[in-house]
Amino acid sequence: MAALLLALSLAAAAQEPAAETVLWYRRPAAAWTEALPVGNGRLGAMVFGGVDHERIQLNEDSVWAGSPQDREADGGPADLARARELFFAGRPREGQRLMQERFMSERWVRSYQTLGDLLLDQDLPGEVEDYRRRLDLRSGVVSCDWRAGGVAFTREVWASVPDQVVAVRLRADHPGAIDLVVSLGRPELPEGGIAADAETGRITMTGRAVNPGHPGVRFAAVLGLHAAGGRVRSLAGRGDALRVEGADELLLLLAARTDYAGEPDPAARAAAELELAFWNKDGDTLRARAVAAQQEPFDRCRLELPAGEAADLPTDERLAAFAAGGEDPGLAALYFHFGRYLLIACSRPGTLPANLQGLWNEHVAAPWNADYHLNINLQMNYWPAEVTNLSEFHLPFFTLLDGIRRRGRLTADRLYGAPGWVAHHTTDAWWFTVPIGRTVWGMWPTGGAWCTRQAWEHFLFTGDEAFLRDRAWPALRGAAEFFLAWLVEDPETGELVSGPSTSPENSYLTEDGARLDLSMGPAMDQEIIWDLFTNLLEAAEVLGETDDEVVRAARQARERLRGPQIGPDGRLLEWDRPYREAEPGHRHMSHLFALHPGRQITPQGTPELAAAARRSLEHRLEHGGGHTGWSRAWIANLLARLGDGAGVGRHLRALLTSSTLPNLFDNHPPFQIDGNFGGTAAIAEALVQSHERVAGPGQEPGHRIRILPALPPEWPRGRVRGLRARGGAELEIAWREGRPYEVTVDWPAREPLRLAFPEGVRIERVVDASGNEWDEFADGGRFELPTAAGAHRLRLLLAPTPAPPER
Repeated sequence: MAALLLALSLAAAAQEPAAETVLWYRRPAAAWTEALPVGNGRLGAMVFGGVDHERIQLNEDSVWAGSPQDREADGGPADLARARELFFAGRPREGQRLMQERFMSERWVRSYQTLGDLLLDQDLPGEVEDYRRRLDLRSGVVSCDWRAGGVAFTREVWASVPDQVVAVRLRADHPGAIDLVVSLGRPELPEGGIAADAETGRITMTGRAVNPGHPGVRFAAVLGLHAAGGRVRSLAGRGDALRVEGADELLLLLAARTDYAGEPDPAARAAAELELAFWNKDGDTLRARAVAAQQEPFDRCRLELPAGEAADLPTDERLAAFAAGGEDPGLAALYFHFGRYLLIACSRPGTLPANLQGLWNEHVAAPWNADYHLNINLQMNYWPAEVTNLSEFHLPFFTLLDGIRRRGRLTADRLYGAPGWVAHHTTDAWWFTVPIGRTVWGMWPTGGAWCTRQAWEHFLFTGDEAFLRDRAWPALRGAAEFFLAWLVEDPETGELVSGPSTSPENSYLTEDGARLDLSMGPAMDQEIIWDLFTNLLEAAEVLGETDDEVVRAARQARERLRGPQIGPDGRLLEWDRPYREAEPGHRHMSHLFALHPGRQITPQGTPELAAAARRSLEHRLEHGGGHTGWSRAWIANLLARLGDGAGVGRHLRALLTSSTLPNLFDNHPPFQIDGNFGGTAAIAEALVQSHERVAGPGQEPGHRIRILPALPPEWPRGRVRGLRARGGAELEIAWREGRPYEVTVDWPAREPLRLAFPEGVRIERVVDASGNEWDEFADGGRFELPTAAGAHRLRLLLAPTPAPPER
């Protein structure tokens, strides 16, 4: 029976995979960036798909070097006041030197690290043929199938949420055909070791995450083997390995824990979880439980686009065909689904948030420590969470927000003598909040304030007032409290400005040729603070906190904030004046924050500023901007906000052809996961936007939902279901010839429903689930329904607007 089931499985695998939800390849991965990821939020694995030698690289999200040490430098309010005097007096070089000397802490290497490797060395009965490797995004299972010596083998790998293990299952269609050596290993294993026990079928690895001078968590991984029809024995001289001989089927389960959250005995905890996973469960049961936990959130949202000629090719060949100029709209759908898959796999309630590499990292000292950069990268990781129907997968972000809010109070007080809390450009699993390294990166106090926007967005999409009061409100209020103390009056204009501060990682040239990176009132600071104060005021309306002293002060301060400025050449100013740019094609688009992800600039509400933002973006691109994956993704989102569907299409193509690795990971280079999430968000932003807040005399406040606001012309027809909008609406949209023809809205009636359709479209009919007509609320290409109408599921049928009669 087992052989029959395996044969059926292999036959199914031989069929062409679903082009929009499966990645597949004709050969094993030759490099880590070709391996395929699985994850349950906390445990992750990169599966190479080797045949006689398989490497499955492992991660556990809390394997971090370092500890929560205090790191504040010696600066204080007097130093800050002196630096500001120097900047306002036209002596920025001296002011920047003072900030570097007095406020910047040392940049330490305290990295997120690999857990290790699970290695399989298999004896094969002949030459390998009919090989296929695939990742099914709906199931979360990586499978490898091949034949050797007349025997069909299949290996599956998955990471289980309900059982908290990484599982590997190897099967053959001939009895007794599985012979291999199983081992665990790690590049460095300080304060630990590996022990294999053939009697129990267990391999235990313990150790500590250490970077030089920075010992971190202690960890343990326990691997269990169950060989059906065979035997497990030890190997002479190999304390890290076990040999399996003559098995019909092999099931490996790996559990891992650390002492990050205070666990006194990680090895005992991991061993107990392993035994619980094995208890009364076979491989089919374990797989079914894991797949169910994956499919429910994955299936909430689905994008369908026409398949191109290359849609039936393996994923790496499909990418190459697209890069060569082929048309393949369905590749964008696959990329969209892969982005959602990654968020489900690396960020679940109760885990740490997705870092620069999500969950997956093979290094002991990773690029940029695989940490949490707060000057766009972490926030971009979560841009698709709400709009693509993954709200609960956003929650780990707020674990970080809670952590930096607590540590940030110490930094605000000790470094600046200010109330509230502050965080700068980066942090790690210990939630440090001080400015580190050089001023060009680190002297940027608005990282934490930017993070608070994510909490406000979570409320807008979910309507969770308990979350708003208990978690978002303290973060918003505390950040506003800090900036009310931090802002200073510009003696020339009387406006309130932030500074000295950088425009993240960028610099400018003074008239005498000095290259500097701090100024008073850089655009991004000003825009983030406006956004913070605005979100605080709107949250106060919801919670009945409009008379709170911080709210009153923020309302007054917002009126005095220097707003976005247009320079002599028609571009938005990035700094306090139109300096010459040291890097005109810089990767960061920081001064465009107000366009996206902010909402201070919109084509409809502030057309002059939107035009200036477009000129700024074009200038960056003319000088080589967008050369990193995440930067290209941000550009696509910015163009979507400008309603430029053709631009969105061009930059998504560039993202896929120039910044995407064979396994669809984003390439900075090196690999960073933010571009995957930013690209996914850009696709959603092209299809639905809801950031415009409608509030005025006689108007019930709410958001306008724009349907297909920036549709790329390469997607003339398609369908998407499960996208969500601020206010809680869930949408299904179908379009052809570039125009929507049917839209279904599940509307919870938390605010008015305001739908806006593209030009050239009119609403013909609106019906609810009971067949009742709602046409009286339609007006051409707009539909507005008051909150008092109650929750409904509405179906809108649309048609092209008739051309005017010829005269």
